[in-house]
Amino acid sequence: MANIKSAKKRIRTNEDARLLNAPVKTEMRTMIKRVEKLVNENNVEDAKVALNVAIKKIDKAVQKGIVHKNNGSRQKSRLVRKVNQLGA
Repeated sequence: MANIKSAKKRIRTNEDARLLNAPVKTEMRTMIKRVEKLVNENNVEDAKVALNVAIKKIDKAVQKGIVHKNNGSRQKSRLVRKVNQLGA
């Protein structure tokens, strides 16, 4: 346990940030899984709609600093590639 006052404050601050960031990250992961599920079911139209939602969630998480820019770009790229392969 932290003894220094600034360390105690840092613990509180980190916990507050974690509570705010967790739902954003969870929602992002949920949307990614939804796209992957639709791709596995060969549902092209719904997968494209879900892809747009997932991209928005990923971009918002990157904007808030919850995930790194390169991580977000990689996830978007992989999802787009899966949906495009499905349509081809």
